[in-house]
Amino acid sequence: MTRANLDKEPHEVAAMFDGVARRYDLTNTVISGGRDRVWRKETRLALDSKPGEVVLDLGAGTGVSTLELARSGAYAVGADISVGMLQAGRAKRPEVPLLAADALHLPFADATFDAVTISFALRNIADTTGALAEMARVTKPGGRLVICEFSTPTWRPFRTVYQGYLVGAIPPIAKRVSSNPDAYVYLAESIRAWPNQEGLAAKIAENGWRKVAWRNLTGGVVALHRGFRI
Repeated sequence: MTRANLDKEPHEVAAMFDGVARRYDLTNTVISGGRDRVWRKETRLALDSKPGEVVLDLGAGTGVSTLELARSGAYAVGADISVGMLQAGRAKRPEVPLLAADALHLPFADATFDAVTISFALRNIADTTGALAEMARVTKPGGRLVICEFSTPTWRPFRTVYQGYLVGAIPPIAKRVSSNPDAYVYLAESIRAWPNQEGLAAKIAENGWRKVAWRNLTGGVVALHRGFRI
């Protein structure tokens, strides 16, 4: 299996990311034109973690996002379903705590974390509502959630250009730099099939979170959604 379908079976998603692990960080930087670094920083700032807090970085992959979150002084733990991604991360960043976990069955007790975040991974989970509820379960009452995910550009001309980029440019770029280019065809399709900003906000509010709001980055290519545990 080189490319997960949009049914997002967990073993297929894990296998797909195992296949891109070796050059995943490089491919993301190339495809985003270096904006991935800005998006990670903005996620950290939005989460507003403090020294002494414990933060869960779900869908952490190689741990580059977990390392960014730790810059706040909080203790950040990364979790991901792809063992291949975790192995690549441990080789590159042995100081970052990373563990294997299914987002729908997290191996943590209730109310463990002060905050939880997930970046560019929620759309890869088969049951979005179940994942949001599970994140709420492991977060302390009043704790924070930040979701960084691809979204819908707000300016129509830019949206048209962007959608063309997803279909026409990402696969050729991935062929040059990725260890599994087919996975990036799925990437483009999953972004196009994902709810817009309002749609995702509604899902979050229905599954254990209050005061849900969002902020667009890069013209809506990415949106940061924030909520607080009920």
